[in-house]
Amino acid sequence: MAEKKSKKPPLPKKARRRRKPVGASTGLAPVELQAAAPPGVVAQLHQEIEEDGGKVLSIYREPYGGHWVALAALPIELVEPTPYQRNISDTHVRKLEGVIGKIGRFLDPIIAVRIAKPDHAAKYWTPNGNHRLSAMRTLGAKSIIAIVVPEVAAAYQILALNTEKAHNLREKALEVIRMYRELVQLNGATEDMYALEFEEPSLITLGLCYDERPRFSGGAYHPVLKRVDEFLQKPLHATLDIRQQRAKTVLALDDLIVKQVEALKAKGLTSPYLKSFVVARVNPIRFRAKEAPALSFDDALDRMMQAAQKFNPDKIKMDDLAKSSGVADDSE
Repeated sequence: MAEKKSKKPPLPKKARRRRKPVGASTGLAPVELQAAAPPGVVAQLHQEIEEDGGKVLSIYREPYGGHWVALAALPIELVEPTPYQRNISDTHVRKLEGVIGKIGRFLDPIIAVRIAKPDHAAKYWTPNGNHRLSAMRTLGAKSIIAIVVPEVAAAYQILALNTEKAHNLREKALEVIRMYRELVQLNGATEDMYALEFEEPSLITLGLCYDERPRFSGGAYHPVLKRVDEFLQKPLHATLDIRQQRAKTVLALDDLIVKQVEALKAKGLTSPYLKSFVVARVNPIRFRAKEAPALSFDDALDRMMQAAQKFNPDKIKMDDLAKSSGVADDSE
């Protein structure tokens, strides 16, 4: 009798299999990265870098998409972070200073885009490299190595490019709304045209909430907003007013939720998930049938406001909290 093959032990629920490489290769081979003459815009960028006091070390096509870039040494005083990204972490900067100073090497180029503006002394913005830039400045470096991207749009793809430190929800949302306000001044593009840069529509609304209320617990509302918020197909200068009104609605709801949370605390109920618990209780999508029509932002928030007003803290028991789970109110 043939022996039964032993089954492979199941992966833990949270474990995820690594993605396998795609079958067909893509991009450029090493010998192709400099096999063609760069276009005029790259030649112009080369000249501008040299005129700025920098030095182009190489011009090549990046290996995946074949886009032209310049590897250059830039005068450090001409480089700044994009004005709409998150604040730097002092701890992270100090760690970088220590490592760079100890080994005596800077080996990780920043990403930079040349944006010459009359009201900016700096001529290069980095959407990915703020902490490294700050560390090098503190160490007294005269120059910094950067991969300079000719396309100005790269400066606004900050959430996709900035990978040196994981973002939390507050950081993401604040970066998005700062970038949003910058883009409002540039052109008449519609909100949905910047879906990649903004990542998700709820971050715009949450960014305005954090702007108004720095200690706002956005994580409690994020799951709902992700389901009901959407990119608007109107010019940014028009949608900003709509977003500000949506943020006011969310903050008004938060005021009601806070009152109910305080009432629960007065009953002696304690939990790091109190606000998330109340928000989940008034969430109109939580038990909504899959076949039911999707709720709009306004409909969902109106229902949540009504439910928050009717919420009765006296009916809540400790067992109800124990069975719930969510985002801790102070997790951000």
